[in-house]
This record gives sequence, structure tokens and C-alpha cells, in this order.
Amino acid sequence: MTSDGTHDARGTHATPVPRPAPRPVSPQGAGSDVERAISEAGRATGDPGRAGNGVAPRAGKGGGRAGKGGAHAGSGGGSGGAHDAHAARSGTSGAGHAGRTAAPTGSGGGTHALPPRPTRAPGAPALTEGEEFLAWLRTPRPATVPGVWRFGHRPRPEQEPEVVPTRQLLSGAVIAFLVGWLVWSLLWNGYLGGWWVVPLELFLPDAWIYTGDSVGNAIVWNSYYTVIALGIMIAVGRVGRWAEVWRRFVAPRLKRPAPAAPPPPPGEDPAEWPKLRAGGAGAAADRLAAEARAGRMRDIDVARIARAWRSVRSGNSPLATFTDAVVRDGAAACPHPSGDRDLPARAARHDLATAQVRIGTTVDDPRNPYAYRGTGLALGPDLIGTSLLAVGPAGSGKTGTVVWPLAEALCLQALAGRAAVVVVGAAGAGLGPGDDYDVVVRIGHPDSVYDLDLYGGTTDPDEAAAVLAEALVGDLVDPHPGADSRRSTTVLAQLLGPFHAVHGRFPAVPELRALLDGVPGPLDALRKALQDAGQEVMLRELDARERQLGHPGDPGAILADRIALLDRPAFAAFFDTSGQTTPFSLRALDHPVRVRIDLPERGHADASRILARLVLAQFTASAAVRDDRSLFACLVLDDATGTVTPEAVRRIQRLRSANAGVVMTLRTLDDAPRPLRTPLLGAVGCRMALSGLTPWDGQDFAEVWGKEWTEARDVTDRQIIAETPAGKAVHVLRRVITGQAPTARAVTVRQVERERWSASELAHAVPPGHAVLSLTDVRGEHAPPLLVDLRG
Repeated sequence: MTSDGTHDARGTHATPVPRPAPRPVSPQGAGSDVERAISEAGRATGDPGRAGNGVAPRAGKGGGRAGKGGAHAGSGGGSGGAHDAHAARSGTSGAGHAGRTAAPTGSGGGTHALPPRPTRAPGAPALTEGEEFLAWLRTPRPATVPGVWRFGHRPRPEQEPEVVPTRQLLSGAVIAFLVGWLVWSLLWNGYLGGWWVVPLELFLPDAWIYTGDSVGNAIVWNSYYTVIALGIMIAVGRVGRWAEVWRRFVAPRLKRPAPAAPPPPPGEDPAEWPKLRAGGAGAAADRLAAEARAGRMRDIDVARIARAWRSVRSGNSPLATFTDAVVRDGAAACPHPSGDRDLPARAARHDLATAQVRIGTTVDDPRNPYAYRGTGLALGPDLIGTSLLAVGPAGSGKTGTVVWPLAEALCLQALAGRAAVVVVGAAGAGLGPGDDYDVVVRIGHPDSVYDLDLYGGTTDPDEAAAVLAEALVGDLVDPHPGADSRRSTTVLAQLLGPFHAVHGRFPAVPELRALLDGVPGPLDALRKALQDAGQEVMLRELDARERQLGHPGDPGAILADRIALLDRPAFAAFFDTSGQTTPFSLRALDHPVRVRIDLPERGHADASRILARLVLAQFTASAAVRDDRSLFACLVLDDATGTVTPEAVRRIQRLRSANAGVVMTLRTLDDAPRPLRTPLLGAVGCRMALSGLTPWDGQDFAEVWGKEWTEARDVTDRQIIAETPAGKAVHVLRRVITGQAPTARAVTVRQVERERWSASELAHAVPPGHAVLSLTDVRGEHAPPLLVDLRG
């Protein structure tokens, strides 16, 4: 925690995690020959893991990380240049919530970029940057049910009002008008007698009614006729629902644009920062209000300064230091350690005042609750804090419509000092450009600037053994909720403990493989070093490991086979434990850091699954022991195939209390062991089934979503049999006109319990680009399964 209320995005080691100077990159984050050719033609592409960016790259193509320590010393200049370049790119926007768009990934590198999103309605007057920002800041955001996009939301009633069909409404209005006209015509022409003028003769004197003054007579009688006509009109208008016809068809066409709402009073105007004034920071509030009116403030500045102010109110930062920083720097006060005040571009709609990102629109469908129909659907830390699982086949939009917007929103939250995010996916999966992140780890790529700590930054051999065992053989454990990998953990601890006691570090991948294989040379050398150091306890551990070597059921052989997948030439320069480098560790979740880890999915699929399980195990272990849990920590797994293990399910359940969550995607629930599918769906609070789901996957979702009571209407048509000659004649005439036999309809209404969404509906009734999503927030409030248009 710094003095201005923000956190420092540094790792767990003494030296800070360097940040490469940003260069234009493609949304896919790849550096192919095609992209380089496009870059030479003026396209905005590049390589997020690059040399010559202020951080010393690896020596050679396959060599170690020589000179990495010097890279840390020189990273400050590179970071400053990055900040200047970023400020030059983003300094033209007044309010960061508008005008920042990017073409979605997966477009294949088309020639034409998408035009920017309009910032105002057609015909609306142009606003200055200050006016636009103040309008955004003053827009109401009412509290509502979970998942609703709160920015400018207008709440709807819980129950759907009865709506008369248009044809029935208009025909009833016309018929009512004709009936009223007929009644008035009959009265006026005397066909109904003169009784309707009796009230006039009874209540008015004859001198008023039968006077010789023609003008007076005309006024009296015409006034009475007008009252009678109005009475008839009101009566038939109520019967014909003329008021509803006016509201539905006439009033919208006569409606004029509503005038701009007056600014709220100073005590309630968010642009005047009333909370800062009430807390004794009046000078800071004045400076921020001036910055907002001048258009020098963005939405992310509001979120960042609000976060710093909460730190002051909680007593973690001095009030004087906060006030001095704001008065001196204005909207740029309390910056993120990277110096960035925004992302280079935004692909989704964000509202940093509520920490929401809009991912779609709830469909106006009878299966959706009326309060949700037609509203924007948004996600935020309050929902992701219960974890999210999205299941859908390839091409259903998991990455482009769910993962990328969430990753972008979490990166914005990190810049505001509210969150720490780790995004894991295959290289080129479309998880945003490298400039969106502070650290980009490209495992297996020779030009990667950053390395990954194989042991999660811990110095405890037992903790390191538990995490590594989960990564190596977690998928081989008996797939039942009560199973675990304690035997494999014990084997690793019997080797890691003695090695760390002798060398002061954990073994590198080749060294660990040799120890697991039981190679005599390394074991003898380790034994001799322990004897020389007098480590009797560790000698007993090593003796126990040697006794188990070669016995049936020894997990060491399987562990050696799995660690061999990481002992490949492509990974020779990675997972360094010599101390000459500072690999990235997930212990940095105490800081608002943005991390992207690219897995070598192509050519090393098994190794990628091991690394994905490793990152998940390290994340769940680190998130639970953080010192500062006010930061929301989130792990985004673009493809969680092979990561669903009994231990992973147990750890995901415990993340909610640690202010952390996991976002996972699967192509099918078959990618998870059958006994773990129901526990996995129960461990996460937000469940999403995208279009193209298989019926057997839909059955699992239908079971976890349960049933509800609904009203069922059974309609029975019974043929009417005429018994009289006149009745038979009428029936014959009716059959000739309608072509059907006369029937009597009987309607039976009853309450039945049915599935909210059946497996067949999930498999066949969800249109392309849509998903069915259920939500649960960290307070326990939930939303039923909603049909959402992810393209809206």
C-alpha cells in the first residue's frame, strides 16, 4: 500500500516485475509472418512478448535468461516511455466510457476496421468533453436485481401487465365508436323518445328553457347536448379502451425529446465529490470538480480515486497525503504503478462506476422474467466472485463474447486499483493485445520476456509439493469429490524438502525429473550433501523415497512421466530456479497486476493442460492467503479442459469468501470427469449454456437449474350436436362458412412443476449467438436462467 491509497504491482521478490514498453499489437497477441507483413503496411499488429522493449530478452534462441537482473534496473526508463506513449494515444478522450472501441478478435485480420461506436443519438446536439463526462457521471444507476445493466436503467414491474392484442384493441375501439355514434344518432333523431331531455326540464326553471331569447336557448340546449355526447363518449371510450390506444399508437408519435435534466443539488451531485467534502478533503474535491468540468477526467479516474478514498477512510492511507496528491496531480492522482490511465482500446461497454461490463441483452421471451426482458445484461465482481462456468462448442462465442469482455473489464478494474487478474489461454486465442497487460508470459516462446515460477513463489516444501502434485497428476486422481492426491504430494515433498535444505532452492525441471526417476548419481549427491550438512530429518525423508522406488503402485513413475512433458527443448529456458532470474509468481495477487499467460497449445497439448492446472492450483492457494482481500482477484481460463479435478472443485468453492473468483470455459461437460460434473456446476454461482449444446450436457444444466411451478392450460374442443331442425340448419350454415364443425371449447387451468429449461430446449431452442445464463452474487441473491442475446 502506497501513501496515496494505491497498491504497487510488484512480485513477491525484492525486484519489481518489469513491464515491457507497449507497442501496437493485434488483438490475438500473435506475431506471425502474416501479421508482420500487415504491420509493415500500416496495420496495428505486433508481438506482446518482444525483445528490445526496455527489458533484456533471453540470450540467443534457446539460451538462459542472462542479464535479466540488469533488465530490472533498466525497466524504469522503458516504463516511463511506455507511459508517455500511452498518454499520447489516450489523451484525446475526455470521458473514457465513450469513443473507445476495438474490432473484436477472430475476424481473421480483415482489411477494414469497424467504425467507432457513436457517442450520441442522431440529431442530438454535440457535447463538449466536459459535458459528456458530467452527463455520464450524473446518469442514474438504480439498484436492481442481479445481472441488470444499471447505467440508465429504468426498473420494470415484477409482473407483466395484461396487454390486449393490437388487432383486438383497434377493432374494439372502432366498434365502440360506432356504437356510440349509433346511440347518439338514435337519440338525436328521436327514435328512442324524448326521455333523455327530462333531467333538463326537471332541474332547470322553465324561464331558462323556454325563453324567447334564441341565444339563451341555444346556450342551454347545446350545453346539455354536449354533456350527453361527452357522457356517451366516455362510456364507449372506457369500453373500447381508447386511452390505451392513445398511449400505444398516438402518444409515441407526438412525444418530443425530454428536456435535459437540471443538475442535482451540490450536496447530491457526484461531480462535486460530496463524500470527499464531508470527509475533510474539500481542496481535493474542488480540484477534481474543476477537472471534471474541463473534460480532463475519465471514468477510470473516478474509479481509481474513489478506491484511494476508501483506503483513506479505512485508515490505510493518511488524509493529508491523499489531499496533497489530488491537489497536485488532479485527475491523474493515485496512479496505477504502470502509469496507464486507460487501455489503448475498448471492445465492450463498461461502467466503472458500478464495475459492470455489458455482455448482451436479455431477450424479450416469455421464458424470461418480465423484470429482465429487454434489459442489458452485465457482469461484475459481485457476480464473478461466485465463479462462472461457460459451456459451448467451438465457434459459439465463448472467447469473443464472454472471456475477452470480462478480461478487459478486469484489466480496467486493475488500473483503478480494484482488482488483480490472470488470463490464461492458448497463444493467439484472442484475449486482448499485450498492451492491456503488465505481464505477458509466453511459455515455450523463445522471445518471451517473462518466466513462470513453477513452485508459486513459496519456500515451504510441503506447500510446493501439494500445488505441483495437483498440476502433474490431479487429473489422474479418482474422480470423486472426496478423492485427493496426497500420495503424490508425499512423494514430491520427500524430494523437494531435502533438495531445498541443501541448495536453498527447489530443483529445476531436469533435476526434479532425475530425482523422480531414481537416477543414482543425483540421489547419491543429494544424500552426501545432507550428511555433510547434518540434516538427519531430511535424510529420513530421502530414505523413505528410496525405499519406495520401483515398488508396485509407486506414484514416482507417473510423476516422472508427467514432469518429462515439461523437460522439453522448447521449455529449456523456462521455470528457472537458479535465482538468476525473477520469474512471475502468483503471490503478486496482493497488487493490482494484469497478467496474461499464453500456453503452448500447439504441439504441447499435454504440457499446456499441466500448466493450466498449475496456474489454477497456484491461484486458488495464493488467493486464500492474501494480506489484502479488498482487491478482487480473478483467474480467467479460456479453455479449462483437463483442469477439473476433485481438489480444484473444492478450492473453487472456497474462493467466494476470499473475494476471488474463476471464469472457466469448456467445449462440453464431457471434458470434465462424469462424477465431477454435478459438483462443478454446484461449486460455481454463474452457469452459462451457449447455443449448440448437446442434449446430454443440457441434461446436467437442467438438473442443476431445477424445476418451477407454472400454470398449464389444457384446451379441449367438444363437438356440438344439434337436436332441432333450426339448430341443424344453423350448424350447416356455420360449417359452410368456417369449414369446421361447431365445437365448444373447455379450458382447464392447473399448477404443474416443470423444468425451467429442459435438455431438449437447451440443445435445440437456443438461437446462434445466444446463451442461457443463471446468476448468483456474493450476497446470495440469484437470477433464474435467462435467455441472453450475446450480440446485443
